[in-house]
Amino acid sequence: MRTVATQRAHDWLAKSDLRPTRQRVLLAEALVGDGQHRHVTAENLFERAQCSGEKVSLATVYNTLSAFCDAGLLHEITVDGTKSYFDTNTHDHPHFYWEDDAKLSDAPAEELKIMQVPDAPDGTEIASIDVVIRLRKKG
Repeated sequence: MRTVATQRAHDWLAKSDLRPTRQRVLLAEALVGDGQHRHVTAENLFERAQCSGEKVSLATVYNTLSAFCDAGLLHEITVDGTKSYFDTNTHDHPHFYWEDDAKLSDAPAEELKIMQVPDAPDGTEIASIDVVIRLRKKG
């Protein structure tokens, strides 16, 4: 019998053409099993998978996150040239990046006003607009 978390993982994966392998279900369960949206790094997800007692490599985590993004299940947010976060909320919304803690969280979308964006160069189209507001403690 499936747990609620496992069922949520299977339902989430069913939104895509991805086959629900054991490792994909394990990682999907860690991402969406409690029904909450989250922002994770590959390393965070790897640590969480290790705590479950299941065997999964960091390379598999990276490959699975990439497959989830390609399937439209996750959105990748890059905060600098070396660090990416993966968001289970794929709707357009801004983020706060807390520099002191290296954490990413949702920012209130209703407070963000973008009046105009530049035209895309010829032969291209805007695929998405990522807004990351970097925060640090004063002083």
